[in-house]
Amino acid sequence: MHKIGRRPLLAGLAGATLAAPALGQPAWPNGPIRIIVPFPPGGSVDTITRLLQPRLSAELGQPVVIENRPGASGALGTAAAARSAPDGNTWVTVFDSHAVNPSFISNLGFDAKRDLVPVMQIGAAPMLITTHNSRPWQKLEEVITAAKAAPDTITYGSIGVGSLSHLTMSLMQQRGGFKMVHVPYRGGGPMSAAAAAGELDLPMASNAGLGGQVGQSLRPLAQTGGRRSPLFPDLPTVAESGVPGIDAQAWWAVLGRAGTPEPILRRFHAALAKALEVPEVRARLANPMGVEIVASTPEDFGRFLDTQMETWAAVIRDNNIKPD
Repeated sequence: MHKIGRRPLLAGLAGATLAAPALGQPAWPNGPIRIIVPFPPGGSVDTITRLLQPRLSAELGQPVVIENRPGASGALGTAAAARSAPDGNTWVTVFDSHAVNPSFISNLGFDAKRDLVPVMQIGAAPMLITTHNSRPWQKLEEVITAAKAAPDTITYGSIGVGSLSHLTMSLMQQRGGFKMVHVPYRGGGPMSAAAAAGELDLPMASNAGLGGQVGQSLRPLAQTGGRRSPLFPDLPTVAESGVPGIDAQAWWAVLGRAGTPEPILRRFHAALAKALEVPEVRARLANPMGVEIVASTPEDFGRFLDTQMETWAAVIRDNNIKPD
């Protein structure tokens, strides 16, 4: 994904942002704006949305209301956004599970490509493969060697079946020729608690999902991005650790209802970009969350989303991964 700076973005969108509404279209915004968070309060999607909320409200001149509608890996709340009126008054913040759900959950209740329109990828973060300080391994290569010597004895934890960490480790095992035991949890809270207690050999999630334990009770072994994150410059990638072709990152993004007028989409995009330029916002995303800001164009996010859906659909199919 290409990053964009504030000046080029706002210059490119100035016409759409400041233009008068088209004939027959009401002025926007003209009332409260709802952002659906399809996960419980306190998680990374909720935290990022609430970090942006006051800046969006100030920029748009209207109250911005956050509505938590958790369930089905984000699919329930996203379905509500997909069924909303295309008037710019309802948006949804999604997690990387959004690209997995169409291939993983039958009867989603909406078409992810037909009913929703990409607005912006907010940011991304590599997942960190970690181990508890009580375990002996110092490098991922040592874990893989041990897993090959004794298949199905080393455990790795994820936030659930079908989560990005589950799919990434499935792909790693396929390409690296080793086998581990998947221990899925129902969300980041339970997995983080189990990780702190040393119940897992390899807790695996983004830095935000690991609850601030990296460098404390958890030792990081590798990161799953295709390149080293500038936020973790000394931590090798999975590819550097001997398993090629792995490029998987957690990501956060905003979608709108398909059919929303283009000037409204551009205005909301510009407001998001401006909010992401606030130094306090940037600092809080970087540390402690470990999120690298992307602030993509709608077009770049659309292409990225298509690729993500294709990639993880193939992993689900090839590994015969089914919901619980």
